[in-house]
Amino acid sequence: MKEKLLKLRENAYAKYSNFPVSSIVVTYDGKEFCGVNVEDASYRAGACAERVALFSMLASGYKKGDVKEIHVMTSAKSIGTPCFVCRQMIFELCSKDTPIFCYSIDGDVKKYTVEELCPYPFGEEDLK
Repeated sequence: MKEKLLKLRENAYAKYSNFPVSSIVVTYDGKEFCGVNVEDASYRAGACAERVALFSMLASGYKKGDVKEIHVMTSAKSIGTPCFVCRQMIFELCSKDTPIFCYSIDGDVKKYTVEELCPYPFGEEDLK
């Protein structure tokens, strides 16, 4: 998966931050959905790689609970994790034990679960 993520990072549109990120969402049937970060001059209108991959999965007809695992690679030599906006979407679409593999560009990897990355989630029940 590391090589796929490295290659995928080349597709990022990160001309402002110069910090390309790639993500691959794997579903239970083995389908892979790719995402890269996409920036623009106003910054906030861009999208993170993790959400791009998850949105691609949804656009292809997959649903909440279909995610087997998520892989993320930043441009840092240290291992980076999804931002909090992405964590919210991951919490929304995945189970609490879904693994999230976070990679450094040097190939180091750390496995987290959704529950570990989102210990105090905001969800559907909080809207009632």
